[in-house]
Amino acid sequence: MAKTAIAYKEKMKEISVLSLICSCLYPETRKNIMGDFEDMDIKPINKRASGQAFEVILKPSSPVSEVSHCITSPPKRDISLEDIQKKLEAAEDRRRSQEAQVLRALAEKREHERDVLLKAMEDNSNFSRMAEEKLQMKMEQNEENRLAYLAAMMERLQERERRGQEVRRNKELREEVAA
Repeated sequence: MAKTAIAYKEKMKEISVLSLICSCLYPETRKNIMGDFEDMDIKPINKRASGQAFEVILKPSSPVSEVSHCITSPPKRDISLEDIQKKLEAAEDRRRSQEAQVLRALAEKREHERDVLLKAMEDNSNFSRMAEEKLQMKMEQNEENRLAYLAAMMERLQERERRGQEVRRNKELREEVAA
């Protein structure tokens, strides 16, 4: 399949664009062109309103033509020991450069991780300090409220005690006056 595609491409290169255009415009010259190719048959298909149609049939390639289509690789040039040494040194330089770049990236990553860790520790200590200060203030406020409550209770108890003494004294005075 690949050989027929290659043969088709080569034959299409051989046919000039001008001859294709001429064959479409002048059908009598087309018959002359069709007979020129031994390994390709061109059959006209019925004329259509949109133009002409052709069927291109490739014949199987002969063993003789396969040899002519072989592509040879360009001749290898002799590589000297100096060229090999230069290439090896260049490769070594590239490897060192790449290693240095990887190490630099790794160092930057570690530095970033260390910075993030330090910031997290600082944030944690700030949070702990703020929470401790807040708790201390709350405890002081609770202590002040408790002392104020106890002082108010003592004041009410003393007021009741005074009121009770006054009521007892008034009661004794009434008993003395009534007796």
